[in-house]
Amino acid sequence: MFITVLSVLNKIYERIMQAAVFAAGILVIFLMLSVGLEVGLRYFLDRPTSWVVEIAGYILLYIPFLVGSWVLRNDSHVKMDFVFDQLSASTQSLINTITSFAGAAICLVITWYGIRVALYFSKMGYKTPTVLMLPKSLLIGIIFFGFFLLAIQFFIKGCDSLKRWRIPIDVDQSHGTEETPETIIGEN
Repeated sequence: MFITVLSVLNKIYERIMQAAVFAAGILVIFLMLSVGLEVGLRYFLDRPTSWVVEIAGYILLYIPFLVGSWVLRNDSHVKMDFVFDQLSASTQSLINTITSFAGAAICLVITWYGIRVALYFSKMGYKTPTVLMLPKSLLIGIIFFGFFLLAIQFFIKGCDSLKRWRIPIDVDQSHGTEETPETIIGEN
């Protein structure tokens, strides 16, 4: 029963993450087209828009928070792993476990405060002091949404690293090579 619930929650999370990545792609396309329109209107027709620069700034805020968990899941982020790669597989898994759970905790704290600030801004009716006067809660909302997805992904990554750390790693005496968790799992 518990495994079934986790499986369903994981599928929901995956769909939300895919929708967020798709939305980020749409925003990139919209950004490209709107900036192109702005350049054309400004330099060829001498009629600049009043909204493109502001919206472009908001889109540039939204994109990292929409794709952050996807980047973490695929290990596509920048890593400084020269020293890390010299460690044993067991030590690497232990470090990944600790840092992943710490990352999840930090992201949950930021999510909690982001929700509180967004609700406060919404309740008080704060608007951006710009031409569009958008609600500030929309700008803060993407931050807690993105950090919540990151917290989930860090937790998943921490659980995976914990499983790899708990698998014993032996040295294969016949070939003199170290068996990694991936080769042990693959043999079963």
